[in-house]
Amino acid sequence: MSARSASGVARVGNQVGLAFMRLLSVLPLSWVRAIGWMLGVLLHAVVLRRRRIARINWALCFPEQSEAQRKRAIRRHFIVFAQAWLDRSWLWEGSPDKVRNRLRLVGDLKALEGTSPTVLFAPHFVGMDAGWIALTALLQRRFCGIYAEQLNADVDRWMAQGRQRFGEPHIVARRQGLKPLIAALRAGEPLYLLPDMDHGPRDSVFVPFFGVQTATLPSLSRFARLSDAKVVPVVSRMTPFGYEVAIHAPWQAYPTRDVEADTARMNCELETMIRSMPEQYYWVHKRFKTRPPGEASPYG
Repeated sequence: MSARSASGVARVGNQVGLAFMRLLSVLPLSWVRAIGWMLGVLLHAVVLRRRRIARINWALCFPEQSEAQRKRAIRRHFIVFAQAWLDRSWLWEGSPDKVRNRLRLVGDLKALEGTSPTVLFAPHFVGMDAGWIALTALLQRRFCGIYAEQLNADVDRWMAQGRQRFGEPHIVARRQGLKPLIAALRAGEPLYLLPDMDHGPRDSVFVPFFGVQTATLPSLSRFARLSDAKVVPVVSRMTPFGYEVAIHAPWQAYPTRDVEADTARMNCELETMIRSMPEQYYWVHKRFKTRPPGEASPYG
């Protein structure tokens, strides 16, 4: 098959996939979740590499659990992961009323009032896109987000449009660097930040995460210091009715002058959040791939 033919096939496949998501957007939520359940069970059975990564991550973070407990948890994780992905259909394509009816903001909503610089610590739970939509659709404030461009133009366009459908948010491409993000924070636009993945050794520090020394971006502390911003955690939980997005109280005495200590605190706070709904965290990522010098990767 020629490169042009392969590109054409891929484009048709993408168009079919997007059409499928638009079809899901009009279905009852129970149907979408049922399809997601079936997809999750299938992915758990056939995507062996990601299942192995998730099991290694889970074993490192919950060593007290039995092998049977870990297997059940990872199977459940694949199901909620698939359900959350299909939920993007109605989040990005459903009617505004439907979207707002399926999202709930709870917690310290006063923490998001006003125009003071604010960094939103939004960990990688499966509902992270729902959290962003809830903020932009339900609150009268302009938010700022970082966008990683997708390789496929059709998918990139669909995702970008979906994430910008409410509230005229300020989207900054990752390649644009720090300056526009700092400017947005100082202008009173809360920054939706997801700093809890392993992005390699560059700019990372090693701090504990579930007792394992883990390469972690210190960007939460640095953004807060550079813009004199408060840090407000935002945690998105999948529920039978849609999503509940909890706004936590701003962290006290944060940031400090010790970036490493701040980053260790971030991981410690994150551990508590994960323990409240462990299957909904993003376990299929190689969270421990970057190791201290001389230490082997747990993934082989």
